[in-house]
Amino acid sequence: MCILMEDSCMSDGIDVDKGFAIAFIVLVFVFLIVMVFRCVKLVNNPYEISSTTADLPLN
Repeated sequence: MCILMEDSCMSDGIDVDKGFAIAFIVLVFVFLIVMVFRCVKLVNNPYEISSTTADLPLN
């Protein structure tokens, strides 16, 4: 039984820091993929997003 946190005790359990790092990297990659798709959509049709806000009648 390990009372103190030693290297031999930690190898049996889950490394929490490594789990947080992997989760953070996965979230960053998901965010980057979403941003790439949004940028490609904007480059393909740049006036689609601005057309909804600029549809004011000119009187």
